[in-house]
Amino acid sequence: MAKTVVMEHPLIQHKIGIIRRGETSSKEFREMISEVAMLMCYEATRDLPLEEIQIETPICKTTAMELAGKKMAVVPILRAGLGMVEGMLAMIPAAKVGHIGLYRDPKTLEPVEYYCKLPSDIANREVFVTDPMLATGGSATAAITLLKEKGAKKIHFMCIIAAPEGVKRMQKEHPDVDLFIGALDERLNEHGYIVPGLGDAGDRIFGTK
Repeated sequence: MAKTVVMEHPLIQHKIGIIRRGETSSKEFREMISEVAMLMCYEATRDLPLEEIQIETPICKTTAMELAGKKMAVVPILRAGLGMVEGMLAMIPAAKVGHIGLYRDPKTLEPVEYYCKLPSDIANREVFVTDPMLATGGSATAAITLLKEKGAKKIHFMCIIAAPEGVKRMQKEHPDVDLFIGALDERLNEHGYIVPGLGDAGDRIFGTK
């Protein structure tokens, strides 16, 4: 059974408070997004499987532990998800990185894939999908559906801010996917923005409007 975890670590909550502020610059916003992702990665990887290996220290031979299997893949949803990749790689430098690009059709309001590039061995990896915001859940559920079609089996989703509507949709459409959330906010407004949220994460990361 998949789990939904809302992070309560004081450092994560402190840094989320900084990125919520309207006066936070793009430079500081980018730095904080990366740092929050790094801290969340530490918490989200707590249950990864380990295996014993034999090594030799400068003193003697001994048994040590290492991550089992093919390790990890980080798959950001373009473009805002890119802001979380550096922090993830700081914790797990050997992880492979894929990319999924989606846009919302203005007529149907449904997500449409425009780019997908994944590691060839994605089926054998622990996959962490990143997107700072989980609002309606449309892009996130579409990205995970695409990953499953490409063979991914062990999928986790990481976001910094989530709305209850997006969480419910994810749990309904992908009950097998773990959700790791920095902060669970109140609701969506009539424009689909998370309240209180932090605005448009992509614009704030890249300094665009």
